[in-house]
Amino acid sequence: MRIYLCLLLSFFLSKVFAQNDSTKTLTFSGYGELYYSQDFTKVVDEEKPNFIYNHKKLGVIQMNLAFVKASYTEQKLRGNLAIMAGNYARYNLSGEPPWARIIYEANVGLKLTEKKNLWLDAGVMPSHIGFESAVGVDCWTLTRSLLAENSPYFETGLKLSSTSKNEKWNAAFLVLNGWQKIEMPSGINKPSYGLQINFKPGSNVTLNYSNFLGSDKPDSLSTIRVFHNLYAQIQATEKLGFLLGFDVGSEQIKSSKGKIWYSPVIISRFQINENNTLAARLEYYKDPKGIIVSTNTKNGFQTFGYSLNYDFRLSEKMIFRIEAKKYQAKDAIFYEKGTPSKQNFSITTALTLKL
Repeated sequence: MRIYLCLLLSFFLSKVFAQNDSTKTLTFSGYGELYYSQDFTKVVDEEKPNFIYNHKKLGVIQMNLAFVKASYTEQKLRGNLAIMAGNYARYNLSGEPPWARIIYEANVGLKLTEKKNLWLDAGVMPSHIGFESAVGVDCWTLTRSLLAENSPYFETGLKLSSTSKNEKWNAAFLVLNGWQKIEMPSGINKPSYGLQINFKPGSNVTLNYSNFLGSDKPDSLSTIRVFHNLYAQIQATEKLGFLLGFDVGSEQIKSSKGKIWYSPVIISRFQINENNTLAARLEYYKDPKGIIVSTNTKNGFQTFGYSLNYDFRLSEKMIFRIEAKKYQAKDAIFYEKGTPSKQNFSITTALTLKL
């Protein structure tokens, strides 16, 4: 995979520096998100629970994500290269080799036909699963939902995608290195697969179905993971919007009975005016067998989440955000000053800059 990415980068840069006509476009962008979070039950510099991968540190100002990105497009070719740092990179890519932990995106795409919008992309890409990304300012709430934190943010492999002429339908088929992986893990030689179907019946509604079929465990265990993600984004009025999401997955090891987890979420957002926005979230995550979130407790991970978010736009490119969030679990999976607790309350603030 390291050689593959080096070749990918060389090809991308060669095309970028060879551009010589108006049909070719090279753009640069960047993003940075500073945050401070505290849950009032732990000491400075401790970390949030093991099912949280963004805004991880408590009691200290940290960079959650910062990256610089170059994007290249022409009629039959496109590519992206982004290098990153921050808590997102540290915790989401902790299992990757050191050389891969700075890669946010590294991909190239080739248009396969003249008349139809059919593309083949290869490399490290944003995940085809879910409505939330690592770029916080693009998400309705400051922190990510439980279902987003515990499903892939990125993926590596091949993607064949097509968009209809009226741009209402988009479909993609993927062959992947696995469940949120850049380098194929040791002991895994079989690829994983994914499918996405996205439909926009109107400008105010988006419907999406995505799935994953594969494994994140060695081939010798004969594990099969099947995962489904569904969401609807509805702009009910000019100011009021809703996101409805549902994830469900199952994992079966050899001939044993499959173990299931699922997570529903609803987010509402209200645009008060041009510079002020409110958002509220209600969510639940049930993983009683600890497939995705291990708690070593009787009932596993069964947790409700509630949050309220406020955004204030400081300028065209900068936003201040603050969020209050509470978790309520079935078992005492949290700790309050060293004592097991079923509840956790936190407040997080962030300052984002998107260029």
